[in-house]
Amino acid sequence: MRVGVLTGGGDCPGLNAVIRAIVRRGVSEFGYDFVGFRDGWRGPLENVTSELGIPQVRGILPRGGTILGSSRTNPFKVDGAVEQITANLRSNDVDALVAIGGEDTLGVATRLADLGVKVVGVPKTIDNDVGGTDFTFGFDTAVNIATEAIDRLHTTAESHHRVLVVEVMGRHVGWIALHSGLAGGANIILIPEQPFDIEKVCSLVERRFQLQYAPIIVVAEGAVPAEGTMQTVSGELDSFGHVRLGGVGDRLAAEIEARTGQEARAVVLGHIQRGGTPTAFDRWLATRFGLHAIAAVHDGDFGKMVALRGTDIVRVDLIEGTAALKSVSPALYAEAEIFFG
Repeated sequence: MRVGVLTGGGDCPGLNAVIRAIVRRGVSEFGYDFVGFRDGWRGPLENVTSELGIPQVRGILPRGGTILGSSRTNPFKVDGAVEQITANLRSNDVDALVAIGGEDTLGVATRLADLGVKVVGVPKTIDNDVGGTDFTFGFDTAVNIATEAIDRLHTTAESHHRVLVVEVMGRHVGWIALHSGLAGGANIILIPEQPFDIEKVCSLVERRFQLQYAPIIVVAEGAVPAEGTMQTVSGELDSFGHVRLGGVGDRLAAEIEARTGQEARAVVLGHIQRGGTPTAFDRWLATRFGLHAIAAVHDGDFGKMVALRGTDIVRVDLIEGTAALKSVSPALYAEAEIFFG
């Protein structure tokens, strides 16, 4: 059997660990051949491939990013894309495809599976918002990077009696903000699931200064004010129709400074969160995902996605990964609110 592998969406620590596990087990245990498709769905769409075998995956376990490249290409925005993809799979003698990605990549995989393409999905996103799985790889690395940044910013905030607003990734959900904010001792955490009251935020800031401490605010990039008075998005759309986010940290800092008179600065972590070496947990999870994904191919269990449930890796229908985003519950957010102010 010849198996195609692709990585789509934003780069993420642990992608190479998945690729390595798929190839290592596929070759040694099942005797499969592999072909890598470059740059997400652009690879099978435009027939852009790369050699993929044991030599290509040596030494990549600790490397961030993806040796196959990635993109946010949406083939369903291209006329005749499905026919082109299936033709290119046939021309490369590909019997099955493993798609590694988040909501958008797995959404395309789901639609292709419904059209008869033999595909298995592996969930990936630092946002941890893919449904059907307890955690996605890349999330732990992002949280650790954000937590370390918050730890370092505490000293500057206290030294200069300054409000520091730390903007982290999180388009629709606030898992990174919640975990890193709680672990880093943030005084306020703002997430997309809970629209915030800017007056309440400013009140908490002032109370913090009354205690002779400077506040650290962690805000997810997709957080919005309840009253809708702060412009936080650019309005531009990507190929999947998502608004390009960014700027909530700067706007929030400006509002706080104007309303409280306290000096405020924003720190945007941006792509730092998803770059570099994956944590041990992400290497462990990504490796196990890869091992079980190629096993699903071997079993002919297509249209499925591997997922973490407790400590077990299970298979669920692809649609479970994209039917609904996994969001932070009010109960979990209420735990963090105990430490606000």
